[in-house]
Amino acid sequence: MVTRTRLYHDGTLVLEDFPVGDVPAHLADPASVLWLDLHRPGAAELTMLGQEFGIHELALEDAAQRGQRPKLDRYRTHEFLSAYAVTVSPDGAQLTYSEIAVFLTSQAMITVRKDDGLDIEDVVARWDESPDLAGHGVGFLLHGLLDHLVDGHFAAVQQLDDSIEELEGLLFAAGRREIEAVQRRVFALRKSLIRLRRVVLPMREVVNGLMRPGLHLITDPLVPYYQDVYDHVLRATEWTESLRDLVASVMETNLSVQANSMNLIMKKVTSWAAIIAVPTAITGYYGQNLPYPGFGHESGFITSAAVIVLLSALLYLTFKRKDWL
Repeated sequence: MVTRTRLYHDGTLVLEDFPVGDVPAHLADPASVLWLDLHRPGAAELTMLGQEFGIHELALEDAAQRGQRPKLDRYRTHEFLSAYAVTVSPDGAQLTYSEIAVFLTSQAMITVRKDDGLDIEDVVARWDESPDLAGHGVGFLLHGLLDHLVDGHFAAVQQLDDSIEELEGLLFAAGRREIEAVQRRVFALRKSLIRLRRVVLPMREVVNGLMRPGLHLITDPLVPYYQDVYDHVLRATEWTESLRDLVASVMETNLSVQANSMNLIMKKVTSWAAIIAVPTAITGYYGQNLPYPGFGHESGFITSAAVIVLLSALLYLTFKRKDWL
């Protein structure tokens, strides 16, 4: 397990990367606020965490398990928050996410990272860019984390939107490879959007729950900052929903294009079959073992050949005028 620590005193960063064993001593000072980050902790480390901070056993169980829904749970002495950081491959074919569990007390924010997907350095950089807000304690630390996560959601939605726009250019391509590429990418984008929706949609409830008056983590000066995060969550949610409709429209358009292409092919095949049927009928008629006009004479062959050419040309011109060929 890898740990990181930060200590703020009266809104000023005074210590960083100190031993975890010093945490109780620092918390004895009411003016101190600290951040403790646990990377891939084991059961023993989580048990110790529960004993030191009084974390409820159900919250520890949620932090240890993977696949938690983004949520905010309230306990008597702390809050538990579960969220995800997401990234999308350049072609939008694969969405990867990193789960993070957060414990919030009056003086500490404890993050539990279960993998390497979350760029914790960016979160730290956001804290360092806003030292004037550090005096607002745990609410300040939580805002930097949520701002990073929600910006990642927004960037993922933007990337998927760009991928869908690129896909629209291939919709009316006639090549077989282009059609197969559209089908594969539409399926991949739809899958990525479904997975992203499961992460983005619940964040609205999480941020909204943090802003309720009963929770004292967010001071009045921080409310506009959390409102900005909430607006980004709403925009990402609405954008994700609209992209789902757009992907469905692309799928329907792709099917319509294929159906129209099939109709054109059927018209051409039918038209050529009709043209070929004319000489077949005439040569079949003249192939009878019965006398007919021009039987046994060269004029009969000339007449039949002329009729074949004339009727075939007439059918060709008729189908061409109707845009069947």
